[in-house]
Amino acid sequence: MKIHCLQHLKNDTLGNIGTWIDKKGYKLTKTLLYENSFFPDPEEFDMLLIMGGTMSVYQEEEYSWLKPEKEFVKKVIEAGKPVLGSCFGAQIISEVLGGKVTKNLYKEIGWHTIRAVEGKSPGEIESSKLPPCMFPEFTGFMWHGDTFEIPVGAVKLFESEACPNQGFLYNAKVLGLQFHPEADRQWVRNLIRDSGHELVQGKYIQSEKEIYVYESFFESSRNLAFSLMDWFEEKYKPEKTKM
Repeated sequence: MKIHCLQHLKNDTLGNIGTWIDKKGYKLTKTLLYENSFFPDPEEFDMLLIMGGTMSVYQEEEYSWLKPEKEFVKKVIEAGKPVLGSCFGAQIISEVLGGKVTKNLYKEIGWHTIRAVEGKSPGEIESSKLPPCMFPEFTGFMWHGDTFEIPVGAVKLFESEACPNQGFLYNAKVLGLQFHPEADRQWVRNLIRDSGHELVQGKYIQSEKEIYVYESFFESSRNLAFSLMDWFEEKYKPEKTKM
């Protein structure tokens, strides 16, 4: 399985997802947007990862690579490739599919409860078969101030108390998540070092101490990331995979 990643920040590692890829021995390539905006042909990989970032999707004038990135993501989706976007990555997917990205009412930082949309279960979300650990609720790591609309044609999956749109599935293979399944200790440590000034008092903002104290959440985050990547692998990897 060949996986391509769009990375927007130097210290925004793949965390749990990177650990899964290493364990599987799959080929990983990256476009480092903070260095260049070279995008491969979609036929050169099997799956696309779109990671987070401190920027917003509507800042095209500040980030010259943002418009070309959106065009590339649209091309990948149209090619029928499976795509996983977290936080800023999910917001890009939403906009590419016609949704709007705006400021959320609250900034959401830390470990928060994410609920499956009422009445939904793995069997009730057509063609998804998403990991059972995501139902009826789970804890995920957040660090965002913007929110996305659920695009037309996509199925809303998750919500939280502070943010009504936490995830969607489009065409049974494009998954947008407002939270960060990649969050492991080093990933969180990097984020706090670079963006710790955002840890101010707020209704849904946890302190650095609160974030680190929940050891079990780091373990469940790893399990969540592994389950999601297993889901993509099981459903979409080619029959003959070249390592």
